[in-house]
Amino acid sequence: MDHRDVIISPVVSEKSYALIDRNAYTFQVHRDANKIQIRQAIETIFGVRVDKVNTLNRQGKAKRNRKSFSVGRRPATKRAVVTLVEGDRIDLFEG
Repeated sequence: MDHRDVIISPVVSEKSYALIDRNAYTFQVHRDANKIQIRQAIETIFGVRVDKVNTLNRQGKAKRNRKSFSVGRRPATKRAVVTLVEGDRIDLFEG
């Protein structure tokens, strides 16, 4: 898997911006990617050193359709919280 296929997008939320103060960045990643692949992708794409990678699988929410009374699901996603070595930063998240 190519490094650009592992990292799908950065997560933009209040919680993810609060983690930036602790030098941790949140990304949506490919469902089949493991922690080693995520570490290598972040180090290659952004040119930083990764200290730790935490992953979490999020189940898709069930959403009800008001017209047909059917229930669908949003897709399940996988997120990675990447903590960088002290002194490294990713400028993508800076204002």
